[in-house]
Amino acid sequence: MNLQLPERLPVTVLVATKNEEANIKRCLTALSPATKIIVVDSHSTDTTIKIAEDLGVEVVQFNYNGRYPKKRQWALDNVTIDTKWVLLLDADEVVPEALWREISSATNTMSPNVAYLITKEFHFLGRPLRFGGFSHSAVLLFQKGKARFEHIVDGNSAGPDMEIHERLIVDGSIGRVGPALIHEDFKGVEAYIARHNYYSTWEANVRLKFLSEGSWGHNSVEAKLAGNVQERRRFLKGIAAKVPFESWLWFFYHFYFRLGFLEGRRGLIACQIRRNYIEQVRAKIFEMQLRKENGT
Repeated sequence: MNLQLPERLPVTVLVATKNEEANIKRCLTALSPATKIIVVDSHSTDTTIKIAEDLGVEVVQFNYNGRYPKKRQWALDNVTIDTKWVLLLDADEVVPEALWREISSATNTMSPNVAYLITKEFHFLGRPLRFGGFSHSAVLLFQKGKARFEHIVDGNSAGPDMEIHERLIVDGSIGRVGPALIHEDFKGVEAYIARHNYYSTWEANVRLKFLSEGSWGHNSVEAKLAGNVQERRRFLKGIAAKVPFESWLWFFYHFYFRLGFLEGRRGLIACQIRRNYIEQVRAKIFEMQLRKENGT
């Protein structure tokens, strides 16, 4: 990356990994503007660690015990971060040069926000999906010590060890930087669907807690229709969790309202996977409720 910046940016990038040999090199080689890069790994069994170390990147290992904190929050609590700013990435995400320029402007301004939303541009089956509403924004860039992941539900040591849909609770103002980062997984559709099945179990537990207790967790992002992007998404998710035919509502939202049909077959497949994911969540909630009723 031949990015023309006056100096390395005061940013530490935390990259979460587990068996990401298909993605990790592309991610890491785009991070040269950062002062420090740390791979937070979950004992990968492929060549992920070797690729990172060959590139001169520090690797730390995370051991999950099934409780809070998960991987990213653990790293924020335990890894030495000497820079003012932190950027969170998945291994299948790439920061383009134009976004680095915006990050440079945001982190070097006299009166920066405490944190910044960044849009993830969703790529699927070889190209970005411009339509369908699959790209979304999340707080990924923030000042060290000024943001902490919400504590929603605890799981078990065999469950997801990384924050899935947990959001950062920010102590201060939230801005936005763009353009989007590139979110593209080269492990294929099979891995994508398998991951959705895995995640749907976690979400079923989260939703069941919300439906039975009216709470998203021990310490969570506030649900507000007139709030920021994260608060608004949480508000709408609470409504969606209670409505019938939710999976089909999501399909129509992505395929028709957000014009996913303009993406052709790729758009149809992506919308179907989204619908199936919600079906899985609902089915697992129903099963959990039956087990509770039967005392099993």
